[in-house]
Amino acid sequence: MSNPKAAMLVIGDEILSGRTQDSNTHYLAGVLTDAGVALKEVRVVSDEAPHIIAAVTALSDAYDYVFTSGGIGPTHDDITADCIAAAFGDTIDIRSDARALLQAHYDRAGQELNDARLRMARIPATATLIDNPVSTAPGFKLRNVHVMAGVPSVFKAMVASVIPTLHGGAPLLSRSLRVQMGEGDLAGPLGTFAQNHPDLSVGSYPFQKDGVYGANLVLRSQDESALDAAFAELRALFA
Repeated sequence: MSNPKAAMLVIGDEILSGRTQDSNTHYLAGVLTDAGVALKEVRVVSDEAPHIIAAVTALSDAYDYVFTSGGIGPTHDDITADCIAAAFGDTIDIRSDARALLQAHYDRAGQELNDARLRMARIPATATLIDNPVSTAPGFKLRNVHVMAGVPSVFKAMVASVIPTLHGGAPLLSRSLRVQMGEGDLAGPLGTFAQNHPDLSVGSYPFQKDGVYGANLVLRSQDESALDAAFAELRALFA
């Protein structure tokens, strides 16, 4: 039985403009791999409602799990929650459970829960809250879509809350071999090796260092014994 499949949707003009570098996808990919969930697609969309709604709808239909980052803060361009509600025909307003969390947080900090901060309590009516132990403002899950913050530290904390709720398969294991040979030279034997091991994922990732061309050859499988046997064969092939 194959592992569940997931997609990541990164939301924000700051990513597309190059002002901010996305690290959340890299982190999520590693965590999902360990949990036995295969991340199959990543999309980046701007802070525009039609684009967010279309992407969420398409990804939700295509994958077992969808994860979003960005656009659930207190400013005017934080429209992700509204877009998720619209995508699934749900209503959205300030929820009492989310408001209570924020009220307690800002009372402890001696700050006012003003209208801007209350925007973070706007949650679709049928969604389940995702815990945020860093800054309290919750994410949420609606159907198979997990909506989380864009700030990396908060995103990681929310992912930690979500992972135990997922139904993953066997973790995908990997082995890597560094070869000082150009891809044009190794492509032939590596292609034959891949054909002989259809149950493995075989990848080649080239590099150049000090004028020397090489590649990191990576094997992936859920079957550790088969992976180790194939890796021994790969090492002998490029010895």
